[in-house]
Amino acid sequence: MTAIPVSTEPASAILLIHCPDSKGIVATVSEFIYKNNGNITFLDQHVDALRKVFFMRIEWELERFIIPDDKIGEYFDTLIAKKYEMQWQLHFSHEVPRMALFVSKLPHCLYDILSRWKSREIEVEIPLIISNHADLEPVARQFGIDFHLFEINSQNKRAQEQAQLQLLADHQIELIVLARYMQILSDEFVGQYKNRIINIHHSFLPAFPGAKPYHSAFERGVKVVGATSHYVTADLDAGPIIAQDIIRVSHADTVEDLVRKGRDLEKVILSRSIWHHLQRQILVYQNRTVVFT
Repeated sequence: MTAIPVSTEPASAILLIHCPDSKGIVATVSEFIYKNNGNITFLDQHVDALRKVFFMRIEWELERFIIPDDKIGEYFDTLIAKKYEMQWQLHFSHEVPRMALFVSKLPHCLYDILSRWKSREIEVEIPLIISNHADLEPVARQFGIDFHLFEINSQNKRAQEQAQLQLLADHQIELIVLARYMQILSDEFVGQYKNRIINIHHSFLPAFPGAKPYHSAFERGVKVVGATSHYVTADLDAGPIIAQDIIRVSHADTVEDLVRKGRDLEKVILSRSIWHHLQRQILVYQNRTVVFT
């Protein structure tokens, strides 16, 4: 596996916050950074007026920041977070996340992700690819990534998932991407990676479920094809949505056209979701996402 070099951009800290809405939050957080000699490079905030919840993403340069990296969270929690009842996450731009890809037989999403990784469009380490079929092992070898086969049936599913979880832990995996992995993860597995498993599927659900949704959609004469990417939860395909889009189709399109256009869209939407996650742009709240851009 080719290692991805750490970005040459100035190191920065990223703070994601949500809490009950009240006056002065932006000013207080900004003042904390300013007083400790931080230079804010990004600030965006959103208020859910219905639920009265405040959301914010703020990023600042660390070059001259007074507080050491390993103490920022402690200081912030003591001085600000407790006062405002904040839930918060702190990330650093110089930390390169480690991502595992889960695949089955379809290669289009896998090739797209690996191409973006190889071209350094996304800054991430991919130590391994996990699959329940051997079909895509040549792709893993082509990109120099370890491939691990876990054949799964109703009798061995729990044992195989436990082995997968151990493998992920051994490789310090932070994010899992289901790049058309045609296997339902157990609640126990999902619970180990809350809001850290990203899935992609066509947007025909629930109207056209099953193995051949594009064929069913063609028979009904659909006029749009869509794709949805979301975090995986215990509720099948009902997790917090990260990205969606559609393209228009017409009576002139064949089933093959629908499949081709749909898979094109799946690649783009899945990669878009991965990008948002790696850039620390997503906050999840009550099965919805706030995606800062």
